[in-house]
Amino acid sequence: MTLRQIEPISIDDLDTAAPETGEPICERVDPKTLFVDPAYQRQISERGLRQIRRIIEAFDWTKYKPPICAYADHDGATVLKVLDGQHTAIAAASHPHVDMIPVMIVEAADTASQAAAFVGQNTNHLGVTALQRHRADIVAGDEDALTVEQVCGRAHVVVLTSPPSRAEYQPRETVAINALRQLIDRRGAMKARMILEVLSNAGLAPITANHVRAADLLMTDPEYADSFEPADLTKEIETAGATAEHEAKIFSVAHKVPVWKALAITWFKKTRKKRKAAA
Repeated sequence: MTLRQIEPISIDDLDTAAPETGEPICERVDPKTLFVDPAYQRQISERGLRQIRRIIEAFDWTKYKPPICAYADHDGATVLKVLDGQHTAIAAASHPHVDMIPVMIVEAADTASQAAAFVGQNTNHLGVTALQRHRADIVAGDEDALTVEQVCGRAHVVVLTSPPSRAEYQPRETVAINALRQLIDRRGAMKARMILEVLSNAGLAPITANHVRAADLLMTDPEYADSFEPADLTKEIETAGATAEHEAKIFSVAHKVPVWKALAITWFKKTRKKRKAAA
């Protein structure tokens, strides 16, 4: 088989510029001297711990991918933060036959630029959750992420950094970050806040993507929105609780509609309606 040589592609239609940062350098370091910033990196989960144990047992330099690091100040000293590859770094630090590892060091002087680098490294990485990317976007100063955080804060909705252990949610908490982003994109910050307040005031634990989509439909579709007061919808959601969600699943199967739409219809049926004005 003939080898295929790397060749440049045509870039005549691309807007190119010189990189804003310098090229990375490679160094060998003791993995136990590396640090992780919890501002945008999640704690190691049980699943992550299992992955680390697998890496340790099958450690092979031919399969090794150097962690991406950046220099940072910590307690008056210069250290290396791991931007991507903390599982690999922990596995190496734990392995009895690995003392030093190669790392790639990029130019990212502050936490915001380091978080932005983390997002860039992990945009298409399946192991990184939407919640983790959202938290990193906030630290990096991403406008969309900051808007989500602001809208949720004003609606008293708490966006968690990860699902709680044993799924023990508190009222007003949510991990439905994609649904929140989509809601704000569709409705804008002010209307999204009003919709989220309906759910927040109902004390849902957690607020799910189906809740967000159902409330969005009821609060914006003229077929429903003009028929009730938001406070009455909140009262019905709080009163119905899990019963409404059970009924919605049955309705969804029977009428072949998405669960979130079935939930909206279920809530709407029992929500107190406005009195019609006399003719």
